[in-house]
Order: sequence, then C-alpha cells, then structure tokens
Amino acid sequence: MAGAPSSRQKVSFCRAPDGVRIAYAVHGRGPALLVSTCWLSHLQFDWQSPVWRHFLTDLGEFATVIRYDERGHGMSDWDVTDHGLEARLGDLEAVADAAGFPSFALMGMAQGGPVSVAYAARHPERVTRLLFYGSFSNATRLMTQEDRHVDDAFEPLIRAGWGRPDSTFRRVFTSLMIPGATEEQMTWLDELQRMATSASTAVIARQQRRETDVDALLGQLRVPTLVLHSTGDQMNKFEFGRELASGIPDARLVALPSNNHIVLADEPAWAVFVDEVRRFLEPDASVAPDDPVRELLTDRELQVLQLVAQGKDNEVVASALHLSVRTVERHLQNVYAKLGLRGHSARIAAATRLLAEPAAS
Repeated sequence: MAGAPSSRQKVSFCRAPDGVRIAYAVHGRGPALLVSTCWLSHLQFDWQSPVWRHFLTDLGEFATVIRYDERGHGMSDWDVTDHGLEARLGDLEAVADAAGFPSFALMGMAQGGPVSVAYAARHPERVTRLLFYGSFSNATRLMTQEDRHVDDAFEPLIRAGWGRPDSTFRRVFTSLMIPGATEEQMTWLDELQRMATSASTAVIARQQRRETDVDALLGQLRVPTLVLHSTGDQMNKFEFGRELASGIPDARLVALPSNNHIVLADEPAWAVFVDEVRRFLEPDASVAPDDPVRELLTDRELQVLQLVAQGKDNEVVASALHLSVRTVERHLQNVYAKLGLRGHSARIAAATRLLAEPAAS
C-alpha cells in the first residue's frame, strides 16, 4: 500500500495550557486535516499496526494529516489526572496552534468527537470542515440499563489486566472494537492498549470522558459536516452517530457497512470511508495553497520569518535586511496575526517550514 512511512512523519511537542507536553505528528500532502485523537493511539507504534496503518497511509495520499497523542497516552505526558473536556480542548488548541495551519478540516474520532465539537464552536474561523468517525456528542444519554452494566464491568477488567503481559483481559476490548479482525490484527490491538497508556490512566480518563456532554453546542455549528459510523459498531453504537448528525445543521450521515469500530483495510467499508473523506475534502484542496504560510505573507514578511527560523534575533534580522528593529517587530506582529499563531511554539513551527525552500526575494 502506498503512503508515507513513519520515517517521513515529523513528530514535535507542544505544551497544553496546564503545562502537559503533547506529542503531535504531521505527514502527507494536501489540505490540512487535524485529527482529534481517540483514546488508543501511539504516534510511532500506529505506523507498524495492521489495524491503523491503512488509515495513516491512505489519508496521507490526499491530505496533510496532523494527529496527536492524547494527554496520558502514547508519546505525550503520562503523569496526568485531568482528562476533562476543558483540559482535552486545551490539548487540541495547543496542537492546532503549534502545527501552524491557519485553518483546517477537523476530524473527531470516537472519544475525540466532543472535543472537536467544542473546538469548532469556540474557533469557527479555524475549522473549514468537520468530520466524525465512530463518535458521539454525549457518552451516556443513549445507553440502556444493560449498556450501563456492561460499561461498569469494564473498570475492574482494566484495573486487573491492562498492564499484564498476558492479553486475556485486554482481548475483551479488542473483540468489541474489531470483532471481524484476524488474530494478527487482534494481537496488535491488544499490545497497543498496553503501550498507549497505563491502567490507572485508562480508568481515570474513561470515568471523566463519560461525563462529557456537548449536545447543547451542536446547533451552534455552521460548518460542512460529515458523520461516518459503522452500522454494527459495538463500542459506540450507530445510534450515537445518527444523533450526532441530526443535531448539527445540514450534517450528512454515512452508514459504513461494518461491524468494526475501527474499519479494517480489507473491508468494503474502508473503500467507502476513503472515498467519502476524499470527496468531502476536495473543496479545501482546490483552494489550499501548497504552503499556507507562503500564500498569506508578503515577500518581506517571508524574509523576516525565515531569518527568525534560523535562530536570529530581531537586531540581527534588522541588520541583514537593512531595516529598523521596530520595523522587524511590526512585520512579525503582522505575520503572527495573519497566521493566527498565539504561542511561541506555534510561531517557531510555522517559521521552520520555510527552511525547505528559499524565501521570496
């Protein structure tokens, strides 16, 4: 399968508002697609996985994919206790700023859905399109009494078996997520659970996610929206996706013919998923510049920003370009305002991308 291997993704780190370090990665080419993470991810390990690799390679063929490991998971800081909506929204805001794209399509995967809703409601100027994959807006509203009993039974299973070398306990979750998988695929997902986070974090994060409810925000969204959901999803029932789509004005729901929460590469549903996402992003591709930074800035602003990316301070930049320090400062203020970059890491990330090509003269 064609696509960018893990060696071609760029892994970087930014800090959430509360100081937690969040790992994020960028790969692919095309319009920017920021993926609001699900609870099981590992930026490096995912590339080796027969469960996730096709997602990364196929989307990278037509989109610049920005993804991150949620707080407490993967390559991000593990020693975290706050997994509430506001904290997770802060993670997404930090990644969006650090990646340096002024605007992007936003995909909420599974538990990443409510965070995407909250971000799109708070920052409508940044989100060009909104996608959801196996997600929801309220984690418990549609649960039956039986669903609640099953959900309550998960916590002791996690505490007892999450970190054990033997995957017996973790296989319960794997069987629900990908019941149609091969033994190899199930083994990989078993191991991803252990590598992605600790048992204590899995319990705490799960408890706090269940309290998430963004139903009241759905009607505020005014952005093209695509909801994709497997009809036989046993982790997040199809009704979750239907309710999500019905709450967002003009959202479109696509039913994926699969029993898997994570649609696998050899399923007909995967071809449907890729085709739907590709066509949904096409309007962004037709207007997206190859380099959004270069498209928005003047030649002089590009020259200033490139020198800053090389580590030069304002006085050196001023001398090199025969400008006053005040003029350099004004150019940088204009740059950061145009790109919507608020933090230091975001500014450096945007500047660093310019090093691949010479600045305009």
